[in-house]
Amino acid sequence: MPQPQTIPRNDPRYAARLRQRLGTDAPPDLTALGNLDLLSRPMTALFCSARCPGSVILRAYDQAAQWRDAGHCVIGGFHSPVEKECLRILLRGSQPIIICPARGLPKRIPPEWKKPLADGRLLILSIFPNTEKRITADLATRRNELVATLADEVFVAHATPGGRLETSLRQKPLPLAAP
Repeated sequence: MPQPQTIPRNDPRYAARLRQRLGTDAPPDLTALGNLDLLSRPMTALFCSARCPGSVILRAYDQAAQWRDAGHCVIGGFHSPVEKECLRILLRGSQPIIICPARGLPKRIPPEWKKPLADGRLLILSIFPNTEKRITADLATRRNELVATLADEVFVAHATPGGRLETSLRQKPLPLAAP
């Protein structure tokens, strides 16, 4: 099992996209567990509000299955119910996945993450210190900004009108993926 690593901004292993896109505003450190090489792959960010209409759910699951079958790298927080189910779908494949929790790295790795980690197709990445143990709305917003910045394209399954996700995603122009 890989060990967690702290990667300072001046380290060559640091996510080049963050330095390129954010410059000196890039997080000073990343904490990572897993295959850092995944950060150089093309990737799609997945976002979905916690509350969403039923019509969205099946389309999101179908999209996750298409990414899985195509071997496409997906990045996300995988925190909302729809995102969690999409992660379960992705974990059944062999494509790369990057999970960005809205807190420090987890102390215990869920059993379903262990094989993908060992296979080098999973990266758990955080900009938060391990003292951040609870997810807050502010940490989730900052995590979503990290995910969107790292991604080549963004897929928003659903953003509740006026909700935090919609508000934060509207603040920056994003390369939206076709549904």
